[in-house]
Amino acid sequence: MSRGFVKDGDQEEVPMVPQRAFLPEGVPNFVTRNGLDLLLAEKEALIREREDLGTSNENEKRIARNFINAKLQLLNNRITDARVVDPKEQPHDEVTFGATVTIRLGSAGKAQTFQIVGVDEADISKGKISFISPIARALLNHKTGEKISLKREREEIIYEITAISYI
Repeated sequence: MSRGFVKDGDQEEVPMVPQRAFLPEGVPNFVTRNGLDLLLAEKEALIREREDLGTSNENEKRIARNFINAKLQLLNNRITDARVVDPKEQPHDEVTFGATVTIRLGSAGKAQTFQIVGVDEADISKGKISFISPIARALLNHKTGEKISLKREREEIIYEITAISYI
């Protein structure tokens, strides 16, 4: 149809949907069981939100529905690509996906503990870091007592792995 026959208000706005957590092209979407449960709960919440759109304005409702549908499409792609990693099947003497790792900076440094999880589950405030983060990549396949280095712009930081567990 020619643009000459379309009213200005008839054009559908394309919703700006924030991207999900970054996952490089070709990298498997590893998740913990808890991570997959969180994705599925998020999906259910979005479906409920879409069903409960309360506005009486049809145009606003359509825009809100399109926004939720776009978020659901991104989420469904993540769920479809998810590969659940069972910690019980991991070698418990080295750092792999799902490990809870305690590290110490230098010999007198304060200990830090975190779990290596999927990109959507990562939340540093909860002690969860993404498996694609620089520190996680440096730790992978190392054992308790080993030292790893993390290169920064102007320095190299040495950490010691003091504990590894799979909860």
